Amino acid sequence: MPLLERRFTIKANDFVKAGEVSIEVQGILKKIGFDPTLVRRVSICAYEAEMNVVMHGGDGEMMLHVEPEEIDLVCSDQGGGIEDIELALLPGYSTARPEHQEMGFGAGMGLPNIKKNASSLDVYSRKGEGTRLIMKFEVGDEH
Repeated sequence: MPLLERRFTIKANDFVKAGEVSIEVQGILKKIGFDPTLVRRVSICAYEAEMNVVMHGGDGEMMLHVEPEEIDLVCSDQGGGIEDIELALLPGYSTARPEHQEMGFGAGMGLPNIKKNASSLDVYSRKGEGTRLIMKFEVGDEH
């Protein structure tokens, strides 16, 4: 039985509320009492995934699933999908629009940061069919 399950809605192009989901995830994990280093890693991944939905994904959602030994984040969107997942995982590769880059986003570090901070990352996407990220964090994984 999970300790907690929570679903969050993410709206496309809503830069006013962008980042609120990751802050809420961070607060929940802090209240539960997880190690601050683990909370930081999960928060980084939640933020990067959330911003990808805001910028690229159309509307989407993030699911937080907490168990004593593992935290899972699943982020799904209805966007245009990722044409080349391996390329998207390379640091510096970006498809951000110029207006997002002018706001300081689009450095091409979103998926690489998630891959670096999660215990595991699975990316499911096809061009025109949206994207689903499954991020797992093992409690006690010093990463």
